[in-house]
Formats: sequence, C-alpha cells, structure tokens
Amino acid sequence: ANDLNAHNAQSYNMTWYGVIDDWIEAYLTDRDSSLLDLISFFIQCSGCKGVVTAEMCQSKDDSDVMSKMVEELDEDSVEYPLIQSGPYGRWFHSEFCEFVSVLVAQCQHSIIFDSYLMNTLISLLTELSNSYVRAFRHTCTLAAVKLLSSLVSVALSLSVGMENSQKLYEVQKTKTTRQKSTPQLEKIQKKITELQEKRAEIESMMDIIFKGVFLKRYRDVLPEIRSICMEELGLWMKLYSSAFLTDSYLKYMGWMMYDKIPDVRLKCVLSLQGLYGDPLLLPKLDLFTSRFKDRMISMTLDKDNEVAVQTMKLLVLISKISEDVLSPEDYSQLLQFVFSSQRPLAAAAGELLFSRYEEAHKQQTLARLKALLQFYQESELHKHVVYLVDSLWDCGGALLKDWPTLTSILLQDSPGLTQAEEAVLVEILVASVRQASEGPALAGRSGAKKVMSAKEKKIQIDDCTKLTEHLLLVLPKLITKVFIPHRIFTLFCIKNTLGLTGVAPVPVPQVVSSLLAQMGAVLDLHSGPAVLEAAARTYLSLCGEEMSWFSVTRAARDSLVQRWVDQLTALLEGSLQVKCTISLHGQKYVLLEVLQCLCYCMLWSLNTSSETLSSRVSYICYNQLIAFLGVCDVLTAHSYQLHLWDPTSFGPLLYTPSPKLQRALLTFVCMQVFVGPDCDNQSRASDTSEVERLEDLHRRRNLLAAYCKLIVHGVLEMSMAAEIFMYYMKYYNDFGDIIKETMYRTRQIDKIESARTLVLCLQQLFVRLKKEQESGGKAHPGVQTFTSIKELARRYVLTFGDLVKFRECIVMIHRNGIEFVFQEFSQTPETPTPPYLSYLTILSEFSSKLLKPDKKTVFSYLQKHTAEHIIDLRQECWQPLIYYRASLLAVAEVEDAVSNVSSDKKLYLPNRSPFSKHKPDGTTPNTASHKSFYSIVTSHLHRMCIFFYCFRKQVPLSIQPS
Repeated sequence: ANDLNAHNAQSYNMTWYGVIDDWIEAYLTDRDSSLLDLISFFIQCSGCKGVVTAEMCQSKDDSDVMSKMVEELDEDSVEYPLIQSGPYGRWFHSEFCEFVSVLVAQCQHSIIFDSYLMNTLISLLTELSNSYVRAFRHTCTLAAVKLLSSLVSVALSLSVGMENSQKLYEVQKTKTTRQKSTPQLEKIQKKITELQEKRAEIESMMDIIFKGVFLKRYRDVLPEIRSICMEELGLWMKLYSSAFLTDSYLKYMGWMMYDKIPDVRLKCVLSLQGLYGDPLLLPKLDLFTSRFKDRMISMTLDKDNEVAVQTMKLLVLISKISEDVLSPEDYSQLLQFVFSSQRPLAAAAGELLFSRYEEAHKQQTLARLKALLQFYQESELHKHVVYLVDSLWDCGGALLKDWPTLTSILLQDSPGLTQAEEAVLVEILVASVRQASEGPALAGRSGAKKVMSAKEKKIQIDDCTKLTEHLLLVLPKLITKVFIPHRIFTLFCIKNTLGLTGVAPVPVPQVVSSLLAQMGAVLDLHSGPAVLEAAARTYLSLCGEEMSWFSVTRAARDSLVQRWVDQLTALLEGSLQVKCTISLHGQKYVLLEVLQCLCYCMLWSLNTSSETLSSRVSYICYNQLIAFLGVCDVLTAHSYQLHLWDPTSFGPLLYTPSPKLQRALLTFVCMQVFVGPDCDNQSRASDTSEVERLEDLHRRRNLLAAYCKLIVHGVLEMSMAAEIFMYYMKYYNDFGDIIKETMYRTRQIDKIESARTLVLCLQQLFVRLKKEQESGGKAHPGVQTFTSIKELARRYVLTFGDLVKFRECIVMIHRNGIEFVFQEFSQTPETPTPPYLSYLTILSEFSSKLLKPDKKTVFSYLQKHTAEHIIDLRQECWQPLIYYRASLLAVAEVEDAVSNVSSDKKLYLPNRSPFSKHKPDGTTPNTASHKSFYSIVTSHLHRMCIFFYCFRKQVPLSIQPS
C-alpha cells in the first residue's frame, strides 16, 4: 500500500488529485491498511508523532486511539502545524483544507457510499474534536467542518442530477403511447430513486457531523474554533439553503454575534453579507432580520474597527433590499457615522446616505444636493463639511466633482436655496476641490490609503486640470456674487488649493488680473482674521515661481501690502502721544495693540528693507505678554535673515541681545510659565473653570516655546536654557515635550555645549539646595529636593542613547563634576570634606553611560584630584565618594548614602503673578476717540500681522506648542 504521508512529503509539485487517486486504488485493494494511513495522516497533522496501529483501529472504542495519541503528543511544543505563524502556517492551512475537499470529490462516485470509509472517518474526527488537547480539537474540528462543506458540494451535484433526471422523466411521460419506452421510464425512475437515496445518505452524514462536531464546538473556549464554525455555517447556508437556511440554523449565527472575540463576530457578519447579497435567499431571512436587527445596528459601535465597517456594509445591503427594514430612527443613528474618525466606517456610512437619497431623487442633481444640505444642517455638526465630502467621495464622487453644476447653482439669481444652504454649498464646493487635489488624508481621520496607485494618480491629475481651468474663470464671478465675509474666506480657500495643485493651464492674464482685482476689493472692505489669513495663503500659493501668472500676482501683492504699510505708518506717527494720553486713563489694551503694531513693522522691515536696522530693540520689552512675544518674533526673524544674507545685495542687519535683555527674557519666562509645582494645577483648577485653565496652559506653552526658539536659533546663548531644563521633571505633564525637543535641537547644534548646559542646570540646583540647607530658612521657589535632583539627572541620562556618539559628552560631564567638587577646595580640620561632595551621588547616575576605557580614565582623573587630600573611607562623611568610586569601578551595588548627606524638604512655592492685567475702572470724555483710534490700528494690525507670516520666507521654527 502506498503511504499517504510519504506522498505528501516527497514532492510539492504533485497535486492532491494524483495522491488521492493512488490512495483510492490502494483502498480498493486493502481498505484496512489504506484507512490506517488516512487516520495516521490526520493524527500527524495535529502535531502528534505517534503511529496508529491496526490493533487500535480494530478496537470498538475510538477513545483508545485518542488516549494512545495523547501519550505520544509532544506537549512541550507550544505550536502545532495549524497555528504556526509565517508562510508555512498559511500554506499548511490551505493545503490541509484542499486535501479534505479533493478527498471527498474523488471518492463521491465510488467508495464514499461503502458505509465503511465515511463511518470510520466521521467517528474518528468526532472523537478527536472533543479532545481536551487543543491540537487534536482544533485540527480535527477544521477537518470535520471542511468534510461537511465537501459533502454539501456532493449533495448539490446529486440534486442537480435529480432535477435533470426528473425533467427527462417528465419529457418521456408526455410522449405518445407509441413513442413511450417503458424500460426507459423505469430506468430513469430507478436512477432518480438511486440519487435520492444517495442524497439522503449524504444528508445523514452531514447531520451526524453537525450534531457531533458543530453543536459541541461552536461555543468552544478556543476562539479560532468558534471562527471556523461560523465561517463554515455561513457557507453551508449559502450553498445548500434548502437544508441549512432555516431559523433553527440561523439562530447560531445570531447568538455568536454577541461573542466577545472580534474575529468570531467578524466571521458572522461576513457570512450574513453573503446571504443578504443573494436576492433568492432574502425571503428566508425575514424572521432573523427582525430578531437581530438591533444587534446589527449596535455592532456599528463595535470596538473593533473591521467589525464595525463590515456591519455597516451589511446594513447597506439590508437597506437596499427593503426600505422598511430600517426605521427613520435607525437611519438617524447610522448616518451620523459619516463623521466618524475611521475613514472606512465613514465611507460605508456615506454609501448608506448616498444610496438613500439617490433612490429618492434619481436624475435630479439639485434635489439630491438639497437633500444632502438638509442632512448636514440637521446633523448639527457645522464644522465637518470636509469629513462629509470625504465620506461620500467613493460612492458619490460623480456628483461632488460636477463643479460646473455646483458653480452654476451658486451663480443663479434665485437658485432656490436659503442663505444657510448656500453657505454650506460653498463649503462643499471647497471641500470637493480639496479632496480632488490633495486626496483623502484628513487630520483626525485614520484608515485612508497612504499610497495611491498609478490609476488613482492619473485620475487626480485629470481632475486637477479640469477644476483649475473651470474655477479660474468663475471664481471672480463667485466672489462678486457671494459678498459675505465667511463665504469669501471659503472661496479664498479654493484659490489656495488651486495654487497647490501645481497644474498650470493655458495662461489667461486677463482672468488672473480680474481675480486679483476682486481679491483686492474684498480685502479693502473686510479685515476679519479668517478672511485675511485665507487671502494671504492664496497670494502665497499664486505667487509661486512655477506658475505662469507669477509676475502678475507678485506685482499685485506687493502693491497691496505697500499701500497698507503706508496707511499704517501714517496712523502710527502720533502713537507716542496717544500712548501718553491713554496711559493717564489706564487704557492698557490700546498700548498692547500699539506694541504689536511696532513689532510687525519691524518684522516687515527685516523682510523688505535694505538699510541697516536700528538696534534699539530692548525698549519694546514692556511687562506685557504681547511685548515678550513681539521681541521673541523680532529676534527670531532677525537671526533667520542672517542665514539668508546675500553679501552682494546689502549689508547684514547686525544685532546682539544684551546680557540685560537676555536675563530679562529668562526672568519673564520663569515667572510667567513656571508659576508653581505641577501638582498645584488641581488646586488652581478649583478656582477657575476647566476652559480657563486650558487657555492659561496654552498661553504659558506659547511663552515657553517662543523663548526656546530663541535658544534653538542661536539668538540666546545655550547656557540660558539651563534654567528651563531645571523644570523638566517638575512640569513634565505640561511642558515636558517642549523642553525635551529643545534638548534634542541644542544637542544637534553642539552636543558638547548642550551637555555642559545640563551640567550647569544640575549644579545650580544643587548649589541652591545647599544654601537653603545651610540657611535653615523657608524653601525658596526654584529649590528642589535632593531626591528630585537625582531623579532629574536620571532622566537626563536616558536622553543619551548611543554610547559611542555621546562618548565625549559623558566624559566631559564627569570631568566637570569632579572639578566642581574638588577644585578650589582646601582641606582644614574644620572642613575635612568638600562642601559639594554629595554632588558625586548625583554624578554617579551618568556612570552607566561610560565605556569601559572611559571609566578608567575618569577614575584616574578622580584619583588625581583626591590624591592631595586625606581621605578616610571609613568615615561616614566620605560615603558619596565611595558610592561614586564604586560606580566607576563597576562593582556590586553599594548602599545609597544619599539619605546621610541630604534631606528632602517640603517647599513653599507661592503663586506670584506680578504681571496681572487690570481692566480700566471707568470711562473718560476721550474714551470714544481712544476706541476710534484703537479700531483703526487694530484693522491695519490684523492685515500686517497675518500677511507678514505668509509673505516673508518662513522661519523653520521646530518647536510648536500644542
């Protein structure tokens, strides 16, 4: 007899058909031996190394075989073939299932009905599928349900044969008496009877497997087994609906939709999709739909994204077959998923929304748009138009990309839309342009494709060309028609997107000139920040050198800005006199606007002027937040222009902040940002609302980020960051990301100087603590405990990743620390130890980053500084030195002596805010004139404020507060 396992192992190229045919021939010769090979095959596929003998098979109790195989099973191996990861595991699963299918297919016309093969095989698989051993239970359950699926195919072929024979029998019966052939009719009837008997026998086998395996394993403790059962049950219902698509079988599918494992629920949903997708099966699903509809709707909120997406697709299928299945309340709940953060789920909900309105308004574009606008307004999510468009893009792209229709509706004198609907339609137009030009990547929405195919890229390029050619012609008309600030802002966003597309159609100077003229007219009338920002970004995109209209837009932009500069200069000529008058009445809010105006005037001068700028910057540093931010912006822009200075054009704008100004900036940051311990935030939150607390935190983060930018761009000395680094641990939750990014950036500039700044930070903290301990007074703000300083050093150590890259830095830190402790120390009977000796305990935190050769070098350097002193290591006062020496010599851990030389003290950190703002208490006869001046200055200020950042070359500021 041929060994089935030998055939399986010899060659991967031999098909299962050849193997099975050879085994069938052997079975016809010696069925006991061949059946023994088949049983051994299933046993070994379970990972068991045992061999089934004839004596085991002759036993009447199948449990004897299982007991013997359990003894032979390699229980030390965690994995068996079916659950192995990687390509082999997937290959084995596929080939194992194919083997079972081919085995039944090749035997269906012969030995499958001999009442021996299938009885033995089903009995064995049923027994092993009930085993407490996971390998047997999993493998044989898969084999059993695949065997049932193969038997379903046999039953279907028998049913087809019966139908054909029955048709032939009916044809013979309709013939005349002369034409009738009685023997032929008897032969056909006999064949029909034979097929019926075979089908009954096959159905009996299926019933035995279902009751013996499925009913026991569909709720197995192993989720993989439950998934297999649900997947195959869905297949049986779809293929052999006459037997399996009944409520008695469907109930298992409904019950398992409550399973706690996502994969099991997913298999149920996918199986139901196959059933609801077949119109012929729908009448049998009415009771199931009414019973489990609520569960399916609730599964759209499933914690597993794939389950939620596939459930939504299932509900789309259900909604298409009948409009009455889902109630208006169901639609209201499901359609809100178009605003989901998961794009696949949102796209599925978008298909549900689009299909509902498409059926109601076929071939009526305006009606479909109005229905869409109505849905958006009723959803009460008025800031999510881009997400709605993104959700509808896959199914309703043809409607959303019909830009001629959208613009023609907006340009009509009476389009039949309300003002609110017209505003939403403008936003939809902008969102569709953005979607066509930039793709589905949206902030806050995940799951979109990151790489487009060649076909998608071609579609995107074609869409960009069409929309650019069309919208450049109609945008001037739209701006004239839609003369409302927030809509003009939205239309400016379109022009900004057009510039980003990079598509240069046929040059049309007259169209561009008309467009720019309309923009200028709008900006002369509207000074809202949103409109100005959108217009500035539009100018920036249209002024790209790659654009064919570059010269026209650049000239229009310069003319517009210069006109504003002249107007602002004229208004600011009397600002000092106004400042004095307002100061008498306490109108500080006007002073802030004047300071901001001066700041942006200086920024504009840095960008356009070719003359040497006056270095009198420090006078701007008033004790106000806006003055601080203004000084930081001016100094940062000044530093950036030095990098772009062209020696052939004009002289450099030289300015170095004085030490007094640098110290003033640092003091301001420390007093405004680090106003107390991080733990005090909760107590402060009780006095103010959560919104006010978050706004205050955002303001403080802006101040800290502005100061850190000065250090990163080299405006301030790197040592000025030492005071900031002190608060890395204390304010980690609020400012840890900004401080860590500053460390990273300074280390890229000069890693030695950056490391020296960290050392300076630790030493300053240690000196403050030492003075506070010696004075015995109350804790001073900025003084941290010894434990916190040591923990801060430990956090600094974690920032040094590559030992080889930062080798010099670590050695420098140790040398500097040793010098800090022993330099200028003169030993006397009154001072037998250096006053800063306990700093060595902090320094030991950096020893783990030393390479072995460097440890010897540092140890020699330590010996050099301690050689001239009398050191008695038995005395407790020298414990920090012992601790540090041990860290360098890499000996076993010694007891931490920190507690003997320091003590943590509770700090008293009062909340100080010397720069609190005061509102004016009353009005004066000149209040109206002050407010008039204030409104004029504010209008021009916003223009300069927003346009400057878009016109000047952007400073690469890497630290941005969240």
